[in-house]
Amino acid sequence: MSALVSNSTSPSSSSTTSTSIRVERPFAIDGLFWRRVAQRLACSSPSWFARWAPPVIGAAIALLLAGPRRAFVKRLAQARGPKSAVRDVLDACRAFGNFASCITEVLSAGSKNAAAPVATIDSHPDADRVLASNGGIIFATAHTAGWESLGGLLTRQHRKSVMIVMRRERSEEARKLHDAIREAEGGVRIVHVEGDPLASLPLVRHLRNGGVVAVQIDRVPVGMCRRVVRLFGAPGAVPEGPLRLAQLTGAPIVPVFSARTGHRRYEVHLRAPISVARRADAEAIDEAAQRLADTLGDFVSAHPTQWFAFGE
Repeated sequence: MSALVSNSTSPSSSSTTSTSIRVERPFAIDGLFWRRVAQRLACSSPSWFARWAPPVIGAAIALLLAGPRRAFVKRLAQARGPKSAVRDVLDACRAFGNFASCITEVLSAGSKNAAAPVATIDSHPDADRVLASNGGIIFATAHTAGWESLGGLLTRQHRKSVMIVMRRERSEEARKLHDAIREAEGGVRIVHVEGDPLASLPLVRHLRNGGVVAVQIDRVPVGMCRRVVRLFGAPGAVPEGPLRLAQLTGAPIVPVFSARTGHRRYEVHLRAPISVARRADAEAIDEAAQRLADTLGDFVSAHPTQWFAFGE
């Protein structure tokens, strides 16, 4: 994010401005070509293929790509402790398979293979009260199975407008394609924040109008403002942005995490809201940051193969 929020944003919805020039690599694994191939398969393949092939393909990728698998296992071990080599490979296959299934379910939007996701919600009573209020809310989420569906699942019945704050992808064209699908499928607005502190102003305005801003707290890229915490029993960090945004607007932070339990079926967990006073000092902000880290750590430790720890 920017100095205020985490991950990314710009003053407009899915558009972003940047002073750097990005060279598109047509056949990069995260580029437009393969994204379109995945979308075509998700939309046009037989329904049985769209349901059962992704976990097999994801597991195959985990087995074939030793580098990404080892990097994932290293982070996984931090979350659930060291296990045997066989268990590490099996868990990596499960996680890569979950990821492939989630991507397929998003990319199939608007096709014969699309269907509304079904969620079982485990919610803290205080989180329910916040959702039922007219005020703004900050969702603190993570790269877990089904996170892209959270905005629509949790706020549709409360008629709240949702902004999902994300980092900008390396491929601008792939980003535009995926953002358009996310917005059409989930009824959300995707916002990408760059380095300009003023880019956070639309988020402040959105919260003050009673909207929801969702940010991911499990990755803190180089150059992003952070708060040092204990995560998985070791030194770690969470983005400072959502904490400062809560301090500036008075909006509570509601930790929200999800797990995939079956084809288009999810389990969503809402934890107790975290407040940051407008005049909170550094100690109070650090305390709120640690509460955020604790909720993330508890969820990931209980659902390690639902965490897509593939990035930095």
